[in-house]
Amino acid sequence: MPATIRAKFLPFGARRPTFIRSLRVEQRGDNVEANLGWGQENDTPFTIPIAEESFRTYNFDPPPYSVETTKNQLKQLYRDMTTIRRMELAADQLYKERKIRGFCHLSTGQEAVAVGIEHAISKEDKLITAYRSHGFTYMRGGTIRSIIGELLGRRDGIAHGKGGSMHMYSKSFFGGNGIVGANVPLGAGIAFAQQYDETGNVTINLYGDGAANQGQVHESFNMAKLWNLPVMFGCENNKYGMGTSAERASAMTEYYKRGHYIPGLRVDGMDVLAVMAAVKHGRDFVKRGNGPLVYEYVTYRFAGHSMSDPGIAYRTREEMRKNRANDPLTYLKTRLVDWGIMTEDEAKAMEKEVKTTIKDEVEHAQQMPAPEASLDILFEDIYVPGSEPAQRRGRTVDETWY
Repeated sequence: MPATIRAKFLPFGARRPTFIRSLRVEQRGDNVEANLGWGQENDTPFTIPIAEESFRTYNFDPPPYSVETTKNQLKQLYRDMTTIRRMELAADQLYKERKIRGFCHLSTGQEAVAVGIEHAISKEDKLITAYRSHGFTYMRGGTIRSIIGELLGRRDGIAHGKGGSMHMYSKSFFGGNGIVGANVPLGAGIAFAQQYDETGNVTINLYGDGAANQGQVHESFNMAKLWNLPVMFGCENNKYGMGTSAERASAMTEYYKRGHYIPGLRVDGMDVLAVMAAVKHGRDFVKRGNGPLVYEYVTYRFAGHSMSDPGIAYRTREEMRKNRANDPLTYLKTRLVDWGIMTEDEAKAMEKEVKTTIKDEVEHAQQMPAPEASLDILFEDIYVPGSEPAQRRGRTVDETWY
């Protein structure tokens, strides 16, 4: 059997050797070198091929096996993923130094999902996700300083130090939500508001494989399809719900088929270009009034479920080693260097610049003041300004403040 035919049957998400990938591109009549347009300006659009094993469909046409981009955007994709990785590593260190307390859920290994989605949607589109939200917060406009400040519980954090790791918000970004699966009906409601207001925009509604069996997720599917809501449901399948593998928790792990009556798509969530191409395709479908979609982004978290989980008790070191070989940052950088988008030295310079920026932002975040210990601050942001009641109830009937 020819190598190019055998390559079609690789396990989903597996990396095809470079020489086979190049041969496949040539067989389609594409010439990567010509498409890249060597010598063109950084903002000149050109087409990049997407590997055929990147998508699996359910009652849905696949995205094009290519995506239009520019040299500047490709460099920005790598910068964004590198920034999120460095920010998460900084949070890891601060937690180990006991400066960040409580819950802290990192997304190391899953950067391509947040970055690929953001580069495929507009700022007017809405996004809501679960508690592994730092990368999404950054991509939706949160600053590194405000995110780290929030983790540290500081007044100038993105939620004034009251939300911590799981509750961060910015314009068009509705969190960061701590209750497993509970953000999915909220996202359906956001999509309903978009439909009602005739905004023409879509809602990206994300949850994890551990939440995929929740009843409220399927209730949201049903309502979204009944009303043809402009929503793209998306399961970030990082293979484990806390310490339980998807195979042990779910009778059927093809999460992109879980919508039954809703079309679905499984995406290689370790390839930022595949994510970007898939979301652009789905967004166009939803914006044409075709109703919801169910996406599955197959990814992998390199760390544990949270900082209290070493992540090695329920998975082997060999499994982790194999998945780290698919690091989305390394995979993109290798292609950018091979394609002549940037050199190894340019990539190292970018990485060094990002590392320096993160260090500086962390230092500034640590200088932020803590929230003032006063009742005004305690009861802040509960009511719309001007609608506050005359009295505030405490834990008991005796704890009432006027």
